[in-house]
Amino acid sequence: MAGKFITLEGGEGAGKTTQARLIKSYFEESGFDVVLTREPGGVPEAEKIRNLLVQRDGGNWTPMAECLLFFAARQMHVETLIKPAVAEGKIVICDRFTDSTVAYQGYGHGFDLDTIRQIEALTLGGFSPDLTFLLDIPVKDGIGRSLKHNNSAPGDENKEDRFERLDVSFHERLRQGFLDLAKKNPERIRVVDARQSAELVFGEICAAL
Repeated sequence: MAGKFITLEGGEGAGKTTQARLIKSYFEESGFDVVLTREPGGVPEAEKIRNLLVQRDGGNWTPMAECLLFFAARQMHVETLIKPAVAEGKIVICDRFTDSTVAYQGYGHGFDLDTIRQIEALTLGGFSPDLTFLLDIPVKDGIGRSLKHNNSAPGDENKEDRFERLDVSFHERLRQGFLDLAKKNPERIRVVDARQSAELVFGEICAAL
């Protein structure tokens, strides 16, 4: 039996990591083999690229360079981890995937959406999630949660807050981008109100699963 590929999307502070862990436990308790991973990252090569993209001093990339780095990491992730796991019948749960690149680099930064889709087709060949949960939260609520979490961590040089530090207007465009993607892909993307408690959010996810 082929496995399934499930992704979680949303802006900063939406609670994706918490829900990914809960979904992992949900499937494991039902007897499934589960792989929990993240983007950018998931495999050693992609984790190296992650440091360049999300850390505070990771670099000042052009829109094209940034997009190519995300897809370079993703191509390694898909080919060496995700596809083999799904082929073995495992459930793969990923914190972010291509929707994040479209929302952040496309809607947020204004990089050409058609170009992003062309790069996606070249690197992934049509591979996409079976199901995506979009955890939607108002921008100020999400940024507040995320900065609170990052500020509790020691040191500044390795903090993964490069995107949180962008202006509010960027995050508003980002949120609308995710919601637009959900409208265009209703068969795949389920929108969940992330202002609720983690328990209530997970309840909605379980109902959909």
